[in-house]
Amino acid sequence: MTDTILETRELAKAYTLEDRTIRILDALSLTISAGEFVVITGDSGSGKTTLLTLLSGLDRPTSGRVILAGQDITDLSEDHLARLRNEQIGFVFQAFHLVPSLNAVENIMFPAELKKDRQAADKAARLLTRVGLWERRHHFPEQLSGGEKQRVAICRALINNPGILFADEPTGNLDSKNSEAIVDLLTELQREQKTTLVLATHSTAIAGRAQRIIRLRDGRLCDLKRS
Repeated sequence: MTDTILETRELAKAYTLEDRTIRILDALSLTISAGEFVVITGDSGSGKTTLLTLLSGLDRPTSGRVILAGQDITDLSEDHLARLRNEQIGFVFQAFHLVPSLNAVENIMFPAELKKDRQAADKAARLLTRVGLWERRHHFPEQLSGGEKQRVAICRALINNPGILFADEPTGNLDSKNSEAIVDLLTELQREQKTTLVLATHSTAIAGRAQRIIRLRDGRLCDLKRS
């Protein structure tokens, strides 16, 4: 039986705007197995990004629960959540979010240095070599192409060997050639490191490569199927 790494129970997120309540997600329950590659898809505004931020502890639900690796993270303190995100979760964003004042290897090392990992430099070197960027290790983000920035961001997300990796439209700022290369890299590294990959995208091509597709419509789970 496959272990469950992530579970939601009646998860909901809503905002109040003046006298109106805007519901983004509504009573969403799902489970994700360890080592699984899951795509969350749906039209713009369906709630994909909101769901990722709740699953990863970047935001809190209005109601419902999020259980990660057997621990209910819904009501954890911000300090506890920060440690958990650094040590157990990786996140790859559409906009890269690299630190401009740090070069490629320094950006990758940063999460490992936060946990005082003496192997940070060696791990960063191995990851940079694995993604073909060792010769670019001293380049700053402004000196890298979009595809190179995203490869650095992937390395940074994986340096602490997280049990789960979230990716929010990771190819959204890339051309088709770089997009395909980034998805190839993500799936290869996911298999190599046995990491669970949860990826939000509107791309049907990327969704077709997943082991399972979670489809959202207007904040509700409208389809959950294996590809």
